[in-house]
Amino acid sequence: METAKCKICPRQCLVDRRFQKGFCQERKTLRIAKIIEHFTWEEPCLSDEKGVLAVFFSGCNLKCDYCQNHEISRGGVGEVYSALELAKLLDEKQTDHCAIDLITPTHFADELESIFENFNCKIPVIWNTNSYESVETIRRVSKFVDIFLADLKYANNTLGQKFSACTDYFSYALPALKTMCQEKPDKFNENNLMTSGVIIRHLVLPGFTKNSLDVLDIIKQHFPKRIISIMSQFTPNGKSTLNRKITPIEYKLVISHMQKLGLNNGFVQSLDSANGTFVPDFK
Repeated sequence: METAKCKICPRQCLVDRRFQKGFCQERKTLRIAKIIEHFTWEEPCLSDEKGVLAVFFSGCNLKCDYCQNHEISRGGVGEVYSALELAKLLDEKQTDHCAIDLITPTHFADELESIFENFNCKIPVIWNTNSYESVETIRRVSKFVDIFLADLKYANNTLGQKFSACTDYFSYALPALKTMCQEKPDKFNENNLMTSGVIIRHLVLPGFTKNSLDVLDIIKQHFPKRIISIMSQFTPNGKSTLNRKITPIEYKLVISHMQKLGLNNGFVQSLDSANGTFVPDFK
């Protein structure tokens, strides 16, 4: 259901995106920065050897100053697609992939809902999100989304304000994650590929190990049986005060705490993932 004034995400910027850009720096028309076929950089239970069809949408409802994909999140990179064009592409490519990976899709929720209402999707659809979501939007997209690949960036609102131009990240992310978990039980096929469920991701930030420990405590309290994915791939982008990679001792502290809490259901990146080659070329 579309409304003239945009209320899709917690920003509630109330902009009529038919005529001007919202906080996300996007209008209503779909804009895609890059489509990567056979993308294998997601968690193994999602991508397998065939990989996912990764659709990187332009724009974002956060302004993380350390964003590795800043060229597309706020750099203006992207090409316009009609709903018909995207639906045709997804239909033609879906059988060659394990899943359709919608990356930073929140601000195009209305358009995507309309596409999938009339699209015979035969493979799982992934909602790859920063989790700055409204509960209402999560419930809406759950009609066509099978898997939520969802960040939990911060354990409080303070760091969201410091790094992401957002005063209430945690206040919205936690209920959004709870709703995702209510909507999608974890299910797998005979090849151990996820067909339904939630994976909670957390990127460890240099100098903020305490935040990561607190995030793990929150996951233990609220989502102890869900799959988690701890990421070490932070790479300085030259635009943030976070100007170094995480150290081995920082990462060891986080992984040790995860193990202490008994959070063994998930994935842990190796430290060599903090490499610029893991950032797609959006030019």
